[in-house]
This record gives sequence, structure tokens and C-alpha cells, in this order.
Amino acid sequence: MAYLPFTFRALHHGWTLTAPALPDDVPATVAAALADGVPAVVPGEAHLDLRCAGLIDDPFDGANEAAQQWIGDTTWRYSTTFTWSDDSSTRHDLVAYGLDTVATVELNGDVIGRTQNMHRSYRWNVRGALRPGENTLTVTFAGPVPEATARAERDGALPHVNHHEYNQLRKMACSFGWDWGIDVAGAGIWKPIGLDSWSGVRIASVRPLVDVVPGGGSDGAHRRHDGLLRVHVEVERDGIRADEDVPLFVTVTDPDGARLTASGTVPAGETSTVVLVTVPHVRRWWPVGYGDQPLYGVQVEAQAAGDVAFWRGRVGFRTVELDTTPDEAGAPFLLRVNGERVLVRGANWIPDHAFLTVIDRDRYARRVSDALEANINLLRVWGGGIYESDDLYDLADEHGLLMWQDFLFACAAYSEDAPMRTEIDAEARENVTRLSPHPSLVLWNGNNENTWGSVDWGWPGRLDGRGWGDLYYNDLLPRVLAEIDPTRPYSPASPYSFGDYRHPNDERYGTMHIWDVWNRADYTVYARYRPRFVAEFGFQAPPAWSSLTAVVHDEPLDPFGPQMLVHQKANLGNAKLERGWKGHLPDPATIEDWHWTTQLNQAHAIRFGVEHFRSLTPYNTGTILWQLNDNWPVVSWAAVDFAEHRKPLWYALRAAYAPRLATLQPRASAEACAGAWEGLDPEPDTLALVLVNDTAEAFGGTFTVTRETFDGTLLAKATIEASVPSRGAATLTIPDEVAAFGDPATEVIVAEPDDDTTGFASAFWHGAEVLDQRLDLQPLRVEAVPTDDGCLLHVSTTSYARDVFCPVDVVDRAASVDDGMVNLRAGRSVTFRVTSPSGDAQAFAAAVRCANTLLDPSERTLP
Repeated sequence: MAYLPFTFRALHHGWTLTAPALPDDVPATVAAALADGVPAVVPGEAHLDLRCAGLIDDPFDGANEAAQQWIGDTTWRYSTTFTWSDDSSTRHDLVAYGLDTVATVELNGDVIGRTQNMHRSYRWNVRGALRPGENTLTVTFAGPVPEATARAERDGALPHVNHHEYNQLRKMACSFGWDWGIDVAGAGIWKPIGLDSWSGVRIASVRPLVDVVPGGGSDGAHRRHDGLLRVHVEVERDGIRADEDVPLFVTVTDPDGARLTASGTVPAGETSTVVLVTVPHVRRWWPVGYGDQPLYGVQVEAQAAGDVAFWRGRVGFRTVELDTTPDEAGAPFLLRVNGERVLVRGANWIPDHAFLTVIDRDRYARRVSDALEANINLLRVWGGGIYESDDLYDLADEHGLLMWQDFLFACAAYSEDAPMRTEIDAEARENVTRLSPHPSLVLWNGNNENTWGSVDWGWPGRLDGRGWGDLYYNDLLPRVLAEIDPTRPYSPASPYSFGDYRHPNDERYGTMHIWDVWNRADYTVYARYRPRFVAEFGFQAPPAWSSLTAVVHDEPLDPFGPQMLVHQKANLGNAKLERGWKGHLPDPATIEDWHWTTQLNQAHAIRFGVEHFRSLTPYNTGTILWQLNDNWPVVSWAAVDFAEHRKPLWYALRAAYAPRLATLQPRASAEACAGAWEGLDPEPDTLALVLVNDTAEAFGGTFTVTRETFDGTLLAKATIEASVPSRGAATLTIPDEVAAFGDPATEVIVAEPDDDTTGFASAFWHGAEVLDQRLDLQPLRVEAVPTDDGCLLHVSTTSYARDVFCPVDVVDRAASVDDGMVNLRAGRSVTFRVTSPSGDAQAFAAAVRCANTLLDPSERTLP
């Protein structure tokens, strides 16, 4: 939410929701209640008010989604009354910071404005419409589904995915449903609305743009730097003092409380100026893992004949660059912050709840913790959602979590005609300005998959010569950024190849999305790719057992049960889950086994892909998993489900995203490379230990590499000397006598650092899939020790155990566990710390399982 001035009076009380016109299929009891009106919460959404009034059941539960589609077909009206008296302010503006979406706003029966865009604010001077005493404010929203359909019929439909014409409106695309999202297109006053009463001058916008330049002297081994803060201030005068100068005063407060001040003037007849503040010996802001995140407070004060206006925010001083300079292999996609290369370990972000007004700062904070604790250093805010909240960006600023923000265009063609173009220009300007203070924001991106879609998705024959949105991505948006915020890089699309006559999803250039894996290819196909940067890739699995069974009530539970399929939005999704585990894991015999099998396979698939991509460092400079989070309980690609349970994938991702990663990878020897046909990749014929060191310190040390049987019998051993530069990688060939399996079904190769304080974990290489391994069916011994807040689970093994995990939610939905997806060699142990307000320690012990148990027909049910 943008900074609210002290002159703003929120009008958030006494609202009533009615429906001037209802579809024919609405239950009579609901129609009667709505005729009288039900209480409405503002900010809020119609679905939530209907639920609070008891008129609808939980939209997320069972098959309620289909029964509630009438909500998106309905015209909704919000009404309230408020008392007003003239306080002698010159201006009284009604300000709506977010109306979703096509709305008519009336004050005392007079239409004062119409809106077309949920992604921007609107302001109207309503002094002439206000009355002393009681006033009535009404906001009437068009039903989004028929409105979108009508516009498509009037103006011409444009290509899009999914079943609604979402690309006809400037409304959150995924509210109409997605391949992970519920269809709950609705309406509401989703951000603050109220009166801004002011005189003299108001601050219309502030853009505090930062730069860092070399300063004088040094601090030990480090050169000192100065911060440059260019504070772009736009003002609006009240009309009475239009010909007067507006003095400005800027105060910058450093993290220790010391202050710097500077002043400037908006000259008479003009509306903006720039105040330059130099901050000597500035403390630079760094991404997580690179340094600290010092934040500087910024206050802007504007004065006009005794009237004062304020703006407050924070900045962090850093530089950011995007390097896509062509090289001999293509073109990289390389972010640099303060001149330092950033190897991206990212995740895609979707709105964290299908109903946006439910998301508060605490929920955002928990997702940021999920990201940081999984070793994620960048979130990409996907273009089918929203320009994210300042709460999320504030948290990212404080923790060094880098942010990539898509402009809001996703998987569709968009009209380039004047009405749409005008709205897009306004929303871009407002949101680029709003987010400009945040140091965490390091990249703007034009669209999600639209440029790719224009080439590969059959659009030309359906467009009939109309534009598809390229005007925005290669003209309007870069112009807006060049004017308003030239300090951040811009990519026209994701994926994008940064050059004419290149396929937009060419792995050799820029960013790519990999979706043949999941849709039609086995996850081992990831190894065939050598991408410079992967901005999307993923694999599905159901949410935690308790999350799933809380909303799916099929009797018996079945992967293809009717309610289960309501909570699976991907085309043929559960069939793809089944196809995905084939050849890797045994076919499950029960629904409990299906749940564990699919979650395990998701974790295996993503760890396989991430470790392969990271093993290509520095040729590959980053990966962004699809996706971190869910917006409702659903089978999806998420690492953290809607109920905030960390799936097995999350633990596998944390390991694969460790700043220091050891991974065993097949590689082609020099002889294989020499013998390969020109233009063809050589076949891998050796095994290599690849060490990725995404830390500031170089590594030097040794690894012991062993080949051993599952019962721990040593078959071969070698010690390997390793040296890895900071932010770099090294590839070390494993001797043949260790790398060559005797019996792949009973052996494992392990590379273990000899110093367990290096930050590298052990790497494992299997000669066969779980399905084909002769694993001990019950290798685990679990001792549970109660603690004040849960228990400790001491897990040991008599034989090699793959992917030891405790699904704690099956015992207590509120429980969490600190570790999981651990491979345990024979004779080794691990301790899991379970936090639980009420779970029984022995029940948690009984819940521990591993991949081995999938091979045992007797281990088929959850406790």
C-alpha cells in the first residue's frame, strides 16, 4: 500500500453489500438476503462478505467452486453513509486506492467517476458533491465474467489460456482461475477508500532514486562509497495558490539515526522538481548472502502558505545491472548488484491467497521466511497476479530478498487500442513510482510467456492483423521506465532471448521456461538442457495430507475422485503425476501411498533439475522454481502449500539451493568430447563431483568419495582435493574404480567433505531408481523424546535409507519439523525437531517414513 497522508480519512465502516441484478440460478434465500443487504467489510471482497453472512459455504471446500460461479456473473453494489462537515480545507478528494474492477462511483446520487482497472488508484475532487451532515457513497461493480465476455464480443476476442476472457479487463488474471488457481472472479473495494482533505499543496508522488559512486578514502580493505539520492517530487496545488513556489525539505536518516537535510523548490507554474542528497560514506544494501541490508529513512516536506504535506519512505543504496552481452555461446542473463555477480536461486511467487484482502503482513512474513530458509535469494512476482504489496517489498528490503516484478500480462494477447492502452500507461506509471523506493526490486519484466505465445501458440491466424501487446513490451513500458525509473533493468518478456530473429525460448540466450518436463517428458530430460537462465520449471504434487483431506471429501479418496479433480486444475494433472513416477517409483497401492509417491517424485524431479542446472555454473546464472506458494488448497507445483505446510519439495529445494552445493553429475571425458560428431553433444562417460560455491569465500579442502553397499560395506574409496573460487564452481572427475557400479541395485556412491564445517553436504549418486533398488524395506529405528514444545525424533538406520521424512501434519495440523528428505547411510543418524502444540511424540515417531517403504506392501497407511 502506498504511503497514506495524514490528511486522508478512511471510509471503512458501515458498508452494505447488495446485488441490483442476480442471475436466475441464485438460491431464493440468498436473493432475499441480498435484497435487504448484508454487512460488508472494506477493504474486502464480495465472496468474503457472502461467506461471513452465511450465504455461501467455504469456496475452497469440496466442489463449492462450481456452485458459486454466479458470484462472478453478478453486479455488486457497496453502499455506506458517512458524516461530513467543512473543515475549511480547500480540496476534498475522494480517493480509491483499489477498486476491483469495472465500477461506477456515486456520491449522494451523482456519478463522480468510473473505473476500469484494479491495478491503479483513482482520485476525484468531490467538494461540490459533499453535503454537510450525512452523505451516501455507492460503488457499483459490473459482474467481471459477463463484462469480460461482452467486451470480447464488442471489440473482438483475443487469444488466451483458460476459459474466461480475462485479457479483456485490467483485473488480476488468476482470479478467473489458472492451472493451479480457483475460479473466484468477483468484485470488491480491495484497498483503502476515503476522503483526502487538504489545502495549499499535496505531494502527488515521490520517486527516491538511488545511485552509488566512489567516495573518498577507504575503510580497511574496502573502498568507501557515497550515496546519491535523487528525490523526484511531484506536487498538486489546490488552485488558489497556483502561482506560488512550493518549498521542499528532504531529510535522510541513516540506520544509526543520524540525519542529513536538503532543500529544493517546485517553481511557480511547474509541478515537479528533483532534490539531490549526497550521503557520504554510505552503507550499501546487499542481497542476502552478500552483506547487510542497511535502510535509510526518507521524509519529504512540502510547504504552501502555512500548509504542510509529508511523504515518508525508506531506501537502500545499491546499484543493479543486467548483463545480456552476447558471448561465444549465446547471451547470458546475469544480474549484478553493487558490481557483484548474483547467482540466482529463485522461486516464482503467486498471490498468497485467492482473496487478496485476507493477506496481511504476518502472512507475507511467513512466506518470506519460507523463502529465505529454503536458501532462496530472489522471488519473481508473476504477471498473472498483482503489483505486489509494499508489505512484501518492505520485508524483502529488510532481509535482502531480491524481487523481480512482472508487469501484469500473462499467457494472452492484449489489445493495443486506446482504452486499454490508456489504462496500462496509468497503472505502469503509478506502480513503477510506488515501488521505486524498494532496494529489493532489481528487475522489471514486460510479460509472462506472451512473446513466446505470439510465436508458438497459433496466434497469428487468430489475431486478424490486430496487435497482441508487443507495443507495450517494446515501446510503452520501456519508455515509462526510462522516464520514471531508469535505475533498474528491464526485460521485455519471460522467456526472452534479447535479440532479433531469435526464438524467445532459446536456451542459449537470456531466460527460458522448461515445460516439456511435467507436460510430456520425464524429469530426467532436464539433463538435456544447457540453459543460460531458467525462469520457470516445475513439477506437481498434492499439498500436505491434512491440507488435502480438509477440503476433499470423496468416499473413498481417489486420485480421480470428483472433489479431488476440483482441486487439480492442470490439464490431465493427476494422469501426469502417474506418468511422472513411472520408471522411478513403484505404483502405489493406496491413496496414502499415492500421496507419498507423488510428493516424493516432485522432490526428486526438482532436486534433479536444480542440481543439474547449478552444476553448469557460471554458464548458467540462475533458476527460478515454479512455484513457492499456493493461493488455495490444491494439487500444484508449490513448495509450500496453502495451509503453510512445507512439502517434501521444500526440504529438497533447501538442500539443492544451499550456497555451497556438492553434486555428482555425469560428464563427458576429453576422449568422448574428441570423438563426438561436429554439432552433437558427446555422451557422458564419466562421473564428476561438481562443487558450486555461492559464497564470498574461496573453498579449499578434500572430499572422500566412496562406493558402498546399502549395508555399509566399503567397495571403493578415493580422496579428492578441491579448490573452488568464490561465486564459482569446480568439476572434479571421480576415479573409475569408484564411479563404476558393480551391482547398481545394491550400491550407492557418496561424496562427503572431510571437514563437516565447510557448508557442503554429502552428495549421493544412485545407479538405479528406487523402483529397481533392493533397499531394506524397514531400515529405520526412531526414538521419540518429548520436549516442552514438541519432541525430538532420533532416527538411525541399519541400512541405507532414502529420503527420510516425517509428515508431521498427519499427527497435528499445527506441527512443523526442522528437517526432512535426508539420505541416511547405514549406521548413520539424524535428529528431527518437531514443534507441536498438542501432538503425541510416539505418533510422530510412527509417522516417519522413507522411500524404502514404498517397496514394502505392509507399509501402506498413515498413522
